[in-house]
Amino acid sequence: MDNLSRRGLLAGAGAVVVAGAVGVPASASPFTLTPTRRFVLDGPGGEVFRSKPLADVTVMQSIAFDSANQRLFTGQLRAGSPSTSGDLTLTQLTLAGDVVGHMYLSGFGHAVSIGAETVGRTTYLWTETDVDTVNARGRQIARFRWQDGATLTKDSPGLRSWKPVADGAVFTPSVDQQHGRIGIRHTLTDGFHINVYSLAAARAGDFSRVLASFKQPAMTAGIDFQGWALYGSYVYLWEGEAYAGTPDPAVATSRLWTYDITKGEVVESVKIVDGADLVYREAEGVGVYVDRLGCPQLCFGFASGVTGDRRANLFYRSRLV
Repeated sequence: MDNLSRRGLLAGAGAVVVAGAVGVPASASPFTLTPTRRFVLDGPGGEVFRSKPLADVTVMQSIAFDSANQRLFTGQLRAGSPSTSGDLTLTQLTLAGDVVGHMYLSGFGHAVSIGAETVGRTTYLWTETDVDTVNARGRQIARFRWQDGATLTKDSPGLRSWKPVADGAVFTPSVDQQHGRIGIRHTLTDGFHINVYSLAAARAGDFSRVLASFKQPAMTAGIDFQGWALYGSYVYLWEGEAYAGTPDPAVATSRLWTYDITKGEVVESVKIVDGADLVYREAEGVGVYVDRLGCPQLCFGFASGVTGDRRANLFYRSRLV
């Protein structure tokens, strides 16, 4: 969960041009992306898997797909580490939800969102890094090659890190490989913002050209922010909290939001009741998988189970308009 949302950092709504701000050139605009189709949230979907263990026993925080190589990655806090340490466990799974590998990241952040980038048969992960132990969130973003069994720090060889917005903080990435872009969510003095960049440029460490920049819209007051995904000309935002007791869809707080970057507005907001019978059921993680025929699915996750044995669950929407 992203408890920073409870401190009012999500105040305000709509797209804004932040021209002249440090790290954002005057040419930045929320209207430069070519419009694409969007996922329909209010309608039928499906289940990817249910009640799968990860490499660690904590709550799943985020998901990311290397679609070309049929790989799914999750991020979670590392069991046994202090809550402010920024220590993370990454798990690699098959698309059926079976664990095939893991990595540890020491001093990185909270893993509200991670990204995966395909380079041939290799996967590169994008995460936050350089944890601020005051809020347990990353002060930079990082890119590194997946290495099963490895433990990385922010200074590990082969890891590159950047601060894309000079006066920003609380950074998290979302990779949209299908459209060749990366989104960077971050805070400024007035709340959370999202910048969109060329993935190729970001890979080279060049964040000088912002393709789009907007302030994250206000969501449900008092409900935890649980992830986000960039895909085409839309951003999908995920929120929700765990059931306080017996599963009851009537009191579920899980909700998906669709933000149209080109129009600068929320175009859909839907309560999600998939997996209504899950015990605990906390909304966690959202990402896009593209199958071998080029058909995308918006996948969203829930943590379930009990303390010391949390499980991962994944559902999807695939209809486009």
